[in-house]
Amino acid sequence: MSQPAPVLEPSLRESLDRVLALAADLAGAWSARARASTTMARERAIVRLFGVAGVDRTGLPLASAVVERGIGGSRDRLAAGIALPFAVALGEYELPPQALAMDVASGAIDLALEAELLRLPERRATAEVEARRLVRAALDRIDDNRTARRELLDVLGEQPRPWVAASLDVRSLDVAPDSAEAFIKAGADVVRVHTPAVRELVLQLADRGVEQHARHPRDPEEPNEDPATIPAGAQRALSVLRARLDEAGAEAGRYAWLATSASALAAPEQAIVAALERVDAVEADPLAEIVAGGVDPDRALADHSFLRRLLARAGTTVIVGAGPLVVAPDLARGVPSDPPTRAGRAFAMQALAIALARADGLRPEQLLAGAFVPWLAEERDATTQALAAVLVRRAAWPEVGLFFDEPDLAGRARARWPFLLALGLTVAGEGSVVGRRATVAELPALAEQTLAAASVAAELAAARGASRAAKAAPVQAQSGGLLAAAEITLRRLADDGWRTVLGEPLGGPGRDRLGADAVVERSEWFDPFELELAAD
Repeated sequence: MSQPAPVLEPSLRESLDRVLALAADLAGAWSARARASTTMARERAIVRLFGVAGVDRTGLPLASAVVERGIGGSRDRLAAGIALPFAVALGEYELPPQALAMDVASGAIDLALEAELLRLPERRATAEVEARRLVRAALDRIDDNRTARRELLDVLGEQPRPWVAASLDVRSLDVAPDSAEAFIKAGADVVRVHTPAVRELVLQLADRGVEQHARHPRDPEEPNEDPATIPAGAQRALSVLRARLDEAGAEAGRYAWLATSASALAAPEQAIVAALERVDAVEADPLAEIVAGGVDPDRALADHSFLRRLLARAGTTVIVGAGPLVVAPDLARGVPSDPPTRAGRAFAMQALAIALARADGLRPEQLLAGAFVPWLAEERDATTQALAAVLVRRAAWPEVGLFFDEPDLAGRARARWPFLLALGLTVAGEGSVVGRRATVAELPALAEQTLAAASVAAELAAARGASRAAKAAPVQAQSGGLLAAAEITLRRLADDGWRTVLGEPLGGPGRDRLGADAVVERSEWFDPFELELAAD
């Protein structure tokens, strides 16, 4: 899906190339470090790859309970990983993974003690074989889902883009399938679901006095759950939604996409769920987690590296936002930045996220890049900024689709956004997806509005109106300011580190960001996930 090359003045093209080269250099260094690290979320994902699912006897997520027991807060045990201790215990007790996980979670089996058996060469060798077998079985299931998606696409086909994406506005499984089907009938091509916050995040935020929406773990004593107690984004709900969307898509004569977005500290598990439940797209942006979500950089990069490599295998699309709002330099100076600077810093973060995704094996057709920053419609000269934003992104990634995600706006900014969308589509070309904020009742009108905007944009582009608009001096100047700020941001990040975009932590220097206590460099060379991916 290569788009016509937009018009950039030679000096701007050179500036864009420098920005992309800086992002690629940083991504190359960071990718290597991320692959050499592990996290609590990554270890939970490995346990889930082994086939562990559901909850323990107290109703907590079983994979979480196993990792919390097995790691026990020890950075050394985290560095060694959960895979081999779990695999050697499987042989010792001759239990299937689910049964062993229940005993580990209850405290009946101590994986720290089982790890001592790995000192025996023959026991270690057996454990390595078993761990790779379990991961291979999971990857085979993921491959089957990828094949199933392709076969359904061959049968049903897809609507020409731009597509309309709608977010479920319901919280539980009792109403989510009907709402998802209604969205497809109303004209949506993609249904988005937000997954519940992971236990690790809930606990860390609670320590900081921040309350999250309560999780709804399954009652292990209740064989038939009340669907009203199951979050719409839980794995067991996504399985139901996937089946209903397949039915709705067959009736509508087109393949219906399912997309998810997850909380911070959840990327590896989000990837597992997406791959096993045939989720078509996930929203995953490590730079947004770091800058806007307060997550430790090493933690976010390690988590998302796992996500990207697994989803590259699954054929799942990754949606990268248009970049977070970076205000730390303004706070340090005490002076707010101008619109091109804000836009440029966001683009720098997005360029890094895209470069990281490419370094981890995601193909251009597996990416959607945010087209507009959320605050665009509230800026002065929003029209010029909108054209510049799409012009630069289309020039940067001609084979990547653009995602126009309608933000939560009010008043004049809300009224302005559809017009900015139409302008952006004139430059974006084919392959765009438009996220609309709408109820099921509102969606048909908004879907028609979106398709009308796309039609007008296509006519304007065919008449070379888009090219003339992109060449306009204000748009080129806005693009130049954006790219200059992006280049400065990336150079300072490379030279001076994360404090250039994050500022100093509260309370002074230190590792007090979310997840900082649960990321380490791996001390164990054996990693069944890495080995099985490399084997293919």
